[in-house]
Amino acid sequence: METTDPLDQILTCRLDSRRKAVEPCTVIIFGASGDLTSRKLIPALYHLHIEGQLPRPVRVIGFARREKSDASFREEMHTALKQFSRTKPVDEAKWAEFAAGLHYCQGEFNDPTAYKKLEGMLDSFGDERLRRNLLFYLSTSPTQFAEVTSHLSNAGLLHREPTGTGWERLVVEKPFGTDLSSAQSLSAELTKYARERQLFRIDHYLGKETVQNILMFRFSNSIFETLWNRRSIDHVQITVSEKHAVGLRGGYYEDAGAIRDMVQNHLLQVLALVAMEPPVNLEAESIRDEKVKLLKSVRQYHPSQVAANVVRGQYTAGSIDGQARPGYREEPKVKADSSVETFVALRLFIDNWRWAGVPFYLRTGKNLPVSASEVRIQFHQTPNVLFAAQCGTNLDSNSLTLRLQPNESIFMHINGKVPGTSMEIRPVRMHFDYDSEFGAYTPEAYERLLLEAIAGDATLFIRRDEVEAAWSLIDPIREAWTKEPMVEKEFYAAGSWGPEAADELLAKMNHRWRKPHPTA
Repeated sequence: METTDPLDQILTCRLDSRRKAVEPCTVIIFGASGDLTSRKLIPALYHLHIEGQLPRPVRVIGFARREKSDASFREEMHTALKQFSRTKPVDEAKWAEFAAGLHYCQGEFNDPTAYKKLEGMLDSFGDERLRRNLLFYLSTSPTQFAEVTSHLSNAGLLHREPTGTGWERLVVEKPFGTDLSSAQSLSAELTKYARERQLFRIDHYLGKETVQNILMFRFSNSIFETLWNRRSIDHVQITVSEKHAVGLRGGYYEDAGAIRDMVQNHLLQVLALVAMEPPVNLEAESIRDEKVKLLKSVRQYHPSQVAANVVRGQYTAGSIDGQARPGYREEPKVKADSSVETFVALRLFIDNWRWAGVPFYLRTGKNLPVSASEVRIQFHQTPNVLFAAQCGTNLDSNSLTLRLQPNESIFMHINGKVPGTSMEIRPVRMHFDYDSEFGAYTPEAYERLLLEAIAGDATLFIRRDEVEAAWSLIDPIREAWTKEPMVEKEFYAAGSWGPEAADELLAKMNHRWRKPHPTA
C-alpha cells in the first residue's frame, strides 16, 4: 500500500486571523462624478459586497457638485458597472442590495452648508455606527485636499483628537505633491485636521496581487532569501512598459512627465519591496519602516551626476502592430517644443551592506512595443572554467523574473543540455503561473485597498516619510532636466524600446536590457 509522506502534502498557512475586522461604516467619496468613481471605486465596492467582504451595514455617499438624486446616481453607477465590472453579467439581485445603501450628496467643496447637508444625511441613517465610523475618499484634485479636509473638520465630521466613539480616516489619491517641498506642505496642511495614522495615501500599484506577493515570495522561501544579496546578484532590472500613448492625457502629462507619473511612486515602491530588509513582524508600521530605510539608502545624485546615471526620452511618430502613432508633441494639449519625458531609465545604487555595488536599473515609458511590468533578478555569471570557459558569452547567466502583469507569473532561467547526441546548452525556464495554479480570479487593486482602508490596516498605503524620501531622489533629476532642453539622441520612435542612450547606460557596466515578452 502506498503512503503519502506528510512532508509532501500541501500545507496551507492562513493569515486571515491577523486581518483587522471591518466595522459598519459610511464611505464618502468626494469627486463622485469623476471617472475614478465609476470605473474603479463603485465596481470595487460592489465586488466586495457580493463576496461578503464589506461590513453590514454599510453606506456609500457620493459627494459632487452636479445636481443628482439618489436614484439617478444609482442608475449612473449601474450603467458604469455593466461596462467596468470584472464579473459579467452584473448580478442584478446583488446590485439591488448594494444600491440600496448608495446615496448622493450635492454640494460645492468650498460651501460649508454642503457639509451640514452631509452631516444631516449621516444622521438620517439611524444606526450610530454609520455616523461615527467614516471613511472619506478624496477623489479630487490635490489642490482641493486641504479645502475639503478643513470643511470636514469645521463641520465636526473629522476629528484630529480621538473621540473614543468611532474612527475617521482620509484616503488621499496621488499625486502627493509635485516635488519634496509641495509634498511637505500638503502633509502639513492635512495634519492640521487629521493625524498621520488617519491618512491613507493610496497608490493602486500596491494593491496588485503580484506586487503584494513580492514580500511573501522573499520572506517565506528560504532558498531565495539566502541568494538575495550582492554576493549572488549581479544587477536588478525593474521594467514598467506601456504600449499605449499619452493620448488625451497630454495636459496632465505636460505637468507630470514619466518621472512624476510612474517613477516617483510605482517604480520606487516596487524597488523598496524587492530590496528592503526583513521587517521584525507583519505589522503595518514595521513593513513601512523597512521601506523607508531602503529608500533613504538609495544614493542621491547631484544634478551634475544625473546625465551619467539617468536617461530621459520622448516618443516621436512611429507604429505599433501596424498602426501609425503620432509623436508626443503632436498629441492634444502638448506644447510643440515640449521637453517633457515619456521615457525614463535610471541606474540606482543602494548604499547598504546587502546591496553595496549592485546596480538597480529602472525604466518606464509610453508607446513601447508591449505593456508589461516585471522585476528581473540577474545572477552573477559562473566562473570562467568548465562550460563557461568554452561557451564564453553564449552561456547565459541565471535569472529570476517576477512578472507583475500581464500573465502574472514567476519564472527562473537555468541552463540545460539540449536532448540529443550533440553537446548543446541553452537556457530553459522553470515556470509558475498564477492562473494555472490558483485560477483566473485576481481582484482589482482598489478592492483590496478599499477593504484595508475600511479595516484601518495601513500596510499597503504610503507614509509621509516614504513620500518625502522618494521625492528627495527625484527632485535633483528634475532640476538637472529643467536646465537642458531635449537633444536629438533623447527621442525614440513609437514602437521601439526607447532611446539608444538607455542601452548605452547599461553597456557602461557590461549589462543589457532584458526585454519583456508578452507571453514570457
